Amino acid sequence: MSVDAMLCDRIAIAKELIKRAEVLSTSRPGGVEGGAKLCSKLRAELKFLQKVEAGKVAIKESHLKSTNLTHLQAIIESAESLEDVVSLLHVFSYSDHFGEKQTLVVDVVANGGHTWVKAIGRKAEALHNIWIGRGQYGDKSIIEQAEDYLQASHQQPVQYSSPHIIFAFYNSVSKPMAEKLKEMGISLRGNIVAVNSSVDVLPEDDDLSCSESDEDDDGSELLHIGKVDRENIVASVAFPREIKVEVCNRVNLDITTLITYVSALSHGGCHFIFKEKVLTEQAAQERQEEVLPLLDSFMTGKELFACECAVRDFQSILETLGGAHERERAASLIQRINVVPDQPSQRALKLAASSKINSRSVSIFGTGDTLKAITMTANSGFVRAANNQGVKFSVFIHQPRALTESKESSATPIPKNQVASDPH
Repeated sequence: MSVDAMLCDRIAIAKELIKRAEVLSTSRPGGVEGGAKLCSKLRAELKFLQKVEAGKVAIKESHLKSTNLTHLQAIIESAESLEDVVSLLHVFSYSDHFGEKQTLVVDVVANGGHTWVKAIGRKAEALHNIWIGRGQYGDKSIIEQAEDYLQASHQQPVQYSSPHIIFAFYNSVSKPMAEKLKEMGISLRGNIVAVNSSVDVLPEDDDLSCSESDEDDDGSELLHIGKVDRENIVASVAFPREIKVEVCNRVNLDITTLITYVSALSHGGCHFIFKEKVLTEQAAQERQEEVLPLLDSFMTGKELFACECAVRDFQSILETLGGAHERERAASLIQRINVVPDQPSQRALKLAASSKINSRSVSIFGTGDTLKAITMTANSGFVRAANNQGVKFSVFIHQPRALTESKESSATPIPKNQVASDPH
């Protein structure tokens, strides 16, 4: 293919990828985090290629072949193959083996955060050569990158389980590298190809992984010397269809959830226009989407917990604002809950106080953290503020509902058969 033909081909690919990236970005309600970043990178590639086409930039054929489009295309194809993609090109912070702060860019975060994917567009030959020390100085091998992924994932648990890691190879991977990655606990996607070894060290059916130990570096080197044969496909591996995720069976209820669960609004009392604007807004939200079925669905079959300070303050609010039916529902709910002493985790206690972070929230979310429970909450402000300080809690966030039964007498009823227009 001539340089001009290759350039036209790359421009056409870039335009197509931008369209696909835009679809990906809107595939989740509220958008996929990092989707705009991916689109921006693709537009930058297209702009550069168009400058080359216009004669403003002179490049060699080899530069066209090594364009970032290969990697970006691999990211898009990976994301299109997976369920519940929550972010693209997500930057995670972690501490390395020496305690130094590092960052890691995960190409695709899928399955609600439980799966991390590294999309790899480089050819198997180049990857293999870097691994055996034939790459350029400073090149990091895929195996070293896998170690970084494992280190970071252990420090970024989702519902108290480390994310599952998949390395997706779009231009194949050598069999020895594939064996090593599997041994490390990394899943693969792509063609696994043979290495034609020039040295007969072990019989062909011997386990390659046995030579990967630190004690046997020389044998390992001998086994891997040779030429990658991309025509000789040993296996083709698709993305795992079902990734086993350990479901967290413990739920920690915070004050906002306790109130929402017993609120008159959540039990049919949403057909009112209240004197208080915030209550009217919550009533309109409830008419549009009932919150109780979502809470019940998440809580079903799980152990329910609440810490003492949450229950104490909830009961205090009930005494002041709660109606008779709200109090009855509260008494019934408390009987279903294991009330435990406040026991905030160490990382929760390290949070610096702010307008969004107070000692009560630290106790509630920190107790959930100690219990390894998912905290149900409408307090998204605390969750964001803690996240900004590097402390990510396992949470289930829902819309808030206030106690409104005592306010109904002064509110204006809306006929249930009438579709009320938005009052604000």
